[in-house]
Amino acid sequence: MKKIRSDFLTIFSAAIDAVGGESAVRREFESDNKNKIYPAQFHVVAIGKASDAMLQGIVATETPTNKKIKTALLISKHDHISEKMQNDPRVHSIESDHPLPKQDTINAGKLLLDYLKHLPEKEPCVFLISGGASALVEVLHDGWDLAQLQELTDYLLANGYNINQMNAIRRRISQIKGGGLWQFVGNRPVYCLMISDVPGDSPSDIGSGVLFPVDDIELPELPEEFSKKIPVFIQQKQAKGFVWKIIASLDVAKNAAAKKAIELGYKVDIQKEFLDGEAAAVAKNCVKTSQDKTDTLFIWGGETMVFLPENPGAGGRNQHLALSAAIAMQDSPKTVLLAAGTDGSDGVSDATGAIVDAETVKLGTSKNLNAEEYLTVSDSNTFLTATNDAIVTGATGTNVMDLVFAITKS
Repeated sequence: MKKIRSDFLTIFSAAIDAVGGESAVRREFESDNKNKIYPAQFHVVAIGKASDAMLQGIVATETPTNKKIKTALLISKHDHISEKMQNDPRVHSIESDHPLPKQDTINAGKLLLDYLKHLPEKEPCVFLISGGASALVEVLHDGWDLAQLQELTDYLLANGYNINQMNAIRRRISQIKGGGLWQFVGNRPVYCLMISDVPGDSPSDIGSGVLFPVDDIELPELPEEFSKKIPVFIQQKQAKGFVWKIIASLDVAKNAAAKKAIELGYKVDIQKEFLDGEAAAVAKNCVKTSQDKTDTLFIWGGETMVFLPENPGAGGRNQHLALSAAIAMQDSPKTVLLAAGTDGSDGVSDATGAIVDAETVKLGTSKNLNAEEYLTVSDSNTFLTATNDAIVTGATGTNVMDLVFAITKS
């Protein structure tokens, strides 16, 4: 099993490389030498967990005599901004909060509007948007404050609302989401490159679609304490000539993983199914699928959910899935599973996921750790760290949701 574990990490790394923010943006601007879509010089607004890497992708295509970036505003998660970007005099960098919005989220929203307000009129602006943007920056409608936003966000995350449902609500209470940012962009050419972290890669859902107006849709059911305060939907207008492109996605990562796995000698089955159910149930299905068809490496992608207890421990949906899988496969010595987030983080922990096999639960038991108990209190990271199964990569410079690999040898 050691070789499979090692191979899984190699395959995961190949997937990350294929959707890396720096490489994806660099490729886009290098290919533009022929197409000439983008202007020679422009301002940049980069928001998301991959925003630092994406901005570096533009910098990588510059030369001493060809400086593309005039000024830039970089908003990313705490500890996700590189020293290189912090030291670039053209870049104003802001560390903000994720996954839960806090005061830095509101501060970032004010600074974003101020930056746009003071840009020279009609000069072009390139937006670089990646996952996490929804929590990292916010400008609330009148009648909403940070405390109310936090209470609502806690409720949505704890009760399993999916990304589409959450975005439908976010657009109503935000002045910038759902295309609302056009109110502040001004009369200028606008371009947008995105790394998708949403099912179906809809641009209106990436970062809550700050530049993508949507039609009014029915709000999901909410407790009255929230629903009575949701503002009336206001349709936004998108500027003519707006140019946008998705440059990295979950499918790109899955295909890159499959390519590397084949190079390593595996028979591969890429699953079209999007994993979006409860993490423990998904884990059992993934284990069963791999056991029903041995000697095949299955590759899934998606974003599962966990219903949190009142006082959850450390961990996230990928480690919860992995630990659930470990329990399901504890009597199957030839099954291995990896579950990991492509952004390098997983809930409240420093890990991004885990690799497990039949030895995981046994090793935990030898350390007086009960896997079922840790799962019940959503403390998967503590267990998986103790068994040396947690995967720690640090920030990866991308975010295209999660990957799951599984194989059962005959």
